[in-house]
Amino acid sequence: MKSFLSFFGIGLFLGILFIKSEVASWFRIYEMFQFKSFHMYGIIGSAIALGIIIVKYLKHSQAKGFWGKEINIMPKEKGFTRYILGGIIFGLGWALAGACPGPMFVLIGTMLPSIIVLILGALLGTFVFGILKDKLPH
Repeated sequence: MKSFLSFFGIGLFLGILFIKSEVASWFRIYEMFQFKSFHMYGIIGSAIALGIIIVKYLKHSQAKGFWGKEINIMPKEKGFTRYILGGIIFGLGWALAGACPGPMFVLIGTMLPSIIVLILGALLGTFVFGILKDKLPH
């Protein structure tokens, strides 16, 4: 129960942060894909920079997780094509839907009825990928 409350608290904090910083705003996403605003690029760029710093720290400090177990980050397979292709598909879905997967669930809290259609589409896409995963090149 304690870990549930911790994760719930972190999720609630991030949800409020996403709404207040307008990361979940369809208009901000639309501006980003039209190259009219730096807002989203600044947030994404700072998240990437912070992520690099945190991963480097975790790899070199032998940090421990919530339950005292050492954090081991396994190296990923190298592959230029799969990351480019995956990024293009992700970006197209993001541009068409107007919502990234993280803020997509935050938008449930705003009580937008149309977000249910978007989440059902994302779940369907995940299900189809699970079926086709073994047949796809990677």
